[in-house]
Amino acid sequence: MTIQYVLRRIGIFLLVVWTTATINFVTPRLAPGDPIQAMLGVMQEQGATVEDSAVLIEGFRRRFGLDQPIFIQYLKYLWAMAHFDLGYSLAHFPATVTEIIGTAMPYTIGLLSVTTLLTFSIGILAGALLVWRGTARAARVLISLFMVLAPIPYYLLAMVLIFLLSFSLHIFPHSGVTSVGRVATGGFDLEYILDLIYHSTLPALSIIIAGIGGWALGMRGMMVTVLGEDYLTLAEAKGLKERRIFLRYAVRNAMLPQFTGLAISLGFIVSGATIVELIFTYPGMGYQLYQSIVNSDYPVIQGITFFLVLSVATAILIIDLIYPKLDPRITYTRR
Repeated sequence: MTIQYVLRRIGIFLLVVWTTATINFVTPRLAPGDPIQAMLGVMQEQGATVEDSAVLIEGFRRRFGLDQPIFIQYLKYLWAMAHFDLGYSLAHFPATVTEIIGTAMPYTIGLLSVTTLLTFSIGILAGALLVWRGTARAARVLISLFMVLAPIPYYLLAMVLIFLLSFSLHIFPHSGVTSVGRVATGGFDLEYILDLIYHSTLPALSIIIAGIGGWALGMRGMMVTVLGEDYLTLAEAKGLKERRIFLRYAVRNAMLPQFTGLAISLGFIVSGATIVELIFTYPGMGYQLYQSIVNSDYPVIQGITFFLVLSVATAILIIDLIYPKLDPRITYTRR
C-alpha cells in the first residue's frame, strides 16, 4: 500500500463527508412546515401562554440563525460541523444536540453493536455449515429456517415477539429499557445492568433473527466458490483435522468479502434501528431521530445524520486500508 493510495482514500473520505453533509443541510429545509412555529405550537399544547407569537418567533429565528440567507446558514453549518459544534435543539432548548445524542447513543451502541456482531458470527458460521459436507441434517434444516425468515422485516418480527413473549407468555417486557423507578446508582450496578439486558432482549432478538439469514445466504455463496480450491485438497491430503480445514482454510478465505458488509453495518449502528426502537419505546438514536423529525428539530436531525455519515465513511475507510492485512493476496500497488 502506497502513501499516494492512502492520501487518495482519505481525500475520497473527506469528499463523501462534505457531500453528504451538504445533503444533510438541504434535505430538512425542503420539508414542509416551520420548525419555530412547530415548537411554538408544542409550547402552547403544553399549557404555555404566548402573548406575542410574532415577536417570539422572530427572536428564536435570530437565536438559531434562521433569519440569515441560506448560503450564510450553510457556511456556518459547515464550520460548526468541522468543529463538532452541533448547536442547540429547537424542541428541547436550551439542551444542546451533543447532550441529546450523548444520552441516546449509549443505548443504541449497546444494543446494535452486540446484535450486529452476534448476527454476523452466527450467520457466517451457519452459511458455511449449510454447504459443508459434514453438517448434520438437523442443522441444515434449522439454518434453512433462518434463511426463510430473512425476508421478513425486523419490525414485523418485533411485533410477533411482543405478542408471543410479552402479551401472551409474559416472559419479557414490551417497552422501556429498565423497570419503572430503577436508576443506576453509580459505579458497577449489577442489578441495573441485568435489568437493562432483560428489557433489551426482545429488541435484540428481533434484529438477530431477521439478520442471520442474510449473512448465512451471503456466506453460503462464498463457501461454494472455495470448496473446490486446491488448498483445501492439499489440506485434506496432509491429513489435517476436518475442523481445522473448515475453520482455518474454508471459512477464513470465504468470509473476507463479508467484512465489508460488517464494516458498513457497524457504521450504521449510530443511526439506530428506528422502527424497532419506536415499537419498544427504546430511547436510542433511532427513536430520537424519529422524534426530531416529528418536531422539525433541524439541529438534532443534522447532528444524528452527520454522525451516521461520519461513522459509515470511517468504517469503509478503515476496512479498505486494512484489507491487505486481512488477506496478503490483496495489494493496491501496480505491478
